[in-house]
Amino acid sequence: MPCNTAQIAAISCKSTGAFIGFEGISNGAAEFSFKRSKVLRILVIAVITTFLLYVFVTLLSVMAYPPEYSSWLDYIRDLPNLSGIEGLPAFYAARHFLGNAGVGILMAALLSLVLSSLIGLIFIISRLFYSLALDRIIPRTFSNLNEKGIPSRAVMLVAAISIIVPFVGRTAIGWIVDVTTFGATFVYGYASASAMRLAKTDGKKHEFITGLLGLIIMIGFALYLLVPNILVKSTMAMESYFLFAIWALLGFVYFTVVLKKDKLQRFGKSTIVWISLLSLILFVSLVWMSQANMKATENAMENVRTHYAECGKEEHSEFIEQEKVEIRNQFGTSILIVVAFVGAALAILLNNYALMTKRKSEIERELGVVKDKAVTDPLTGLKNKSAFTSFESEMNKRIKSGTAPSFALVVCDVNGLKLINDTLGHKVGDEYIRYTADCLRVLFGKSPIFRIGGDEFAVHLCGSDYNDRHTIMEKLNKRAVNNIGTDEPVISAGMSDYDPEKDTDIHSIFERADSLMYERKKELGMMGSVTRR
Repeated sequence: MPCNTAQIAAISCKSTGAFIGFEGISNGAAEFSFKRSKVLRILVIAVITTFLLYVFVTLLSVMAYPPEYSSWLDYIRDLPNLSGIEGLPAFYAARHFLGNAGVGILMAALLSLVLSSLIGLIFIISRLFYSLALDRIIPRTFSNLNEKGIPSRAVMLVAAISIIVPFVGRTAIGWIVDVTTFGATFVYGYASASAMRLAKTDGKKHEFITGLLGLIIMIGFALYLLVPNILVKSTMAMESYFLFAIWALLGFVYFTVVLKKDKLQRFGKSTIVWISLLSLILFVSLVWMSQANMKATENAMENVRTHYAECGKEEHSEFIEQEKVEIRNQFGTSILIVVAFVGAALAILLNNYALMTKRKSEIERELGVVKDKAVTDPLTGLKNKSAFTSFESEMNKRIKSGTAPSFALVVCDVNGLKLINDTLGHKVGDEYIRYTADCLRVLFGKSPIFRIGGDEFAVHLCGSDYNDRHTIMEKLNKRAVNNIGTDEPVISAGMSDYDPEKDTDIHSIFERADSLMYERKKELGMMGSVTRR
């Protein structure tokens, strides 16, 4: 039998669904008791193990076939007509080599596979729901943990949704699998795009290339899954396109609910995402309409052929007219459904846009009030204590809501300012402070810097500065030592990272950094630096 490239491509593109579950590693990362650097090793071992198991079952299936067939290919061609053990190649081979014991072993192995998969998937999805609840995307009640640290309510939610699915029937489950296969492709593509963007920000060329490669592959898979007649007639059933459109529309509706409750302005900022989703719904709806109309036409042609074979000529014209009416009705119905899908999506998009515009106006009004305050230090041009207070309030909200990103605080103090003011005057002291601010700008050029007192500064380390924080602090400390005994500023500094497990506000992080700053000031004093304390 010649190799069918189209069939191989179809199986390959659908294979993304087979990898659903690997994201459980990231979903369960918060509970890891080992270094997260080992995650890649675990993932590679899992992929290799799964690959070998599939290979084993495939090889087992081709090693034996019933004696009435001349070859294994003849056996496979006749498989739809077989039942019992003969209809299951892997089980037939197991019985052929090991008898009924082989069948029992294979059944036990498959049962273990099913149970472990169910347990793993329940764990994965419950942790996903748990994270969504923490981010207030779904009700906060699903973030509650029982006495064993398990999000039991999230587990029950997964069970409640899953228990319905078997009752929709095997055919409908196939449609759901088609949709989830595309969903997996979209998720992996989105993850690749996110990794690529982060790698670009951090200047990591290797990660950027792998992220770009993953994105390109997933785009290819998505196009192959969604666009019929690329290599085969269609990789998804007609009903799958209809279900996908409903799924996307429901997602639009639910996201509207999330957007209305999003007081922290975390979602809905990217207009291109909205346009892309609307375009996706339009495209899928049109594909469904095309296939539905094609199916109606094929059914009408089959009916006409049957009619010609069974009836007399005098009845042909009337029958053909009836079939034309059926086709027109089908075309009209499908058009109305597509218009309803796209119209509903467009209405939701416009509603969300209006909501975002209203919030933007409110934010601009609030910013207008803030701008009336003095948020800039007139001496240094840095952010002042009022700005730091606003920053502290906002970050406290994000810490409380669990949406704060990784960051650190650096508290700085200038040594010897009092001596300069007392001996050379405050004008020279002001120049000293300005020069200190310039030094901090050079070192922490990508992070907000605040002057919170006469000679006291605070830095909110974020982004690439946070990633390079230890290197930056090392440069700052070396410069302080080198400046002892010169006219250059000697800056004492302490740094503390935000710890989501311990910190409930900015104050606790600031206190740790401030304490480390005082320890550094004592060290510099012992080296000969003049301090005001």
